Amino acid sequence: MNSRAKAQDEATTAGGKRLKDRLTGWAQDAADAAMAMIPRRTPDAGTARRCRIVAHRGAHDYNRAAKENTLEAFELARAAGVWGVETDIRWTADLTPVICHDPDTARVFGKDARLCDVSFEELRAAVPAVPSLAEAIAQFGGKLHLMLELKAERFPDIERQKAILAERLSGLASGKDYHIMALDPELFETFDIRPRQCCLPVAMTNMGAISRRTLGRPYGGVTGHYLLLTDAIKRRHEAAGQKVGTGFVKSRNSLYREMNRGLDWIFSNDAVAMQRMLDSVTS
Repeated sequence: MNSRAKAQDEATTAGGKRLKDRLTGWAQDAADAAMAMIPRRTPDAGTARRCRIVAHRGAHDYNRAAKENTLEAFELARAAGVWGVETDIRWTADLTPVICHDPDTARVFGKDARLCDVSFEELRAAVPAVPSLAEAIAQFGGKLHLMLELKAERFPDIERQKAILAERLSGLASGKDYHIMALDPELFETFDIRPRQCCLPVAMTNMGAISRRTLGRPYGGVTGHYLLLTDAIKRRHEAAGQKVGTGFVKSRNSLYREMNRGLDWIFSNDAVAMQRMLDSVTS
């Protein structure tokens, strides 16, 4: 395939993914609107104290002022008392692990820098707000629980990348300070993540399949959307000694539902608002 055809193919794939993401977002919004209308029992103070809110890509405002996956978004979460942040690891051309959900910076920052094609120095010059993993750990390691999602992409030097990732995480305690997440559990094997107990497979619409792949393996738990992560699935993982996380709550009634179900982690794109609701139960 020539370079022009390859670029067109990549653009078509990216366009299809953006459309899928929009459709998923609309479906989630419809579900959230329906769930927000159902009254829920106010959790007791003990349940509230055990609740762990995780800011999905930090405490952003859907990229209007505070951009997702930036040090600013993480600081906003920390200042609000949010327990943890979920974020994404990608790689630059010179194999610097950086914090960014997409393979490029167009959607969030309006600058078309493709991470795997630029060095970290070039990325910093073009889009200064994209942090390196090292910067995020230096500022928030041990202060926020880091849920670090590995993204599936091309790994040009996997042995070196494994060593770099291990070095970046060496000052943190696995399970206590961070977990590693992935939509494709094979990435845990690719990067040889140890111990496996800090690994959390993430389900999208494939909750049943991911649940089956997680059970019987030494992973620390599983996460998925609250509508698909049923009580039966939750009980199976708890019986196997695994923890369970759910997302993405955005209303008081949805939050109370998940708190009363006893989930270990509750992910949200509106984490500061959810934390305030949580704090109101314990105060």
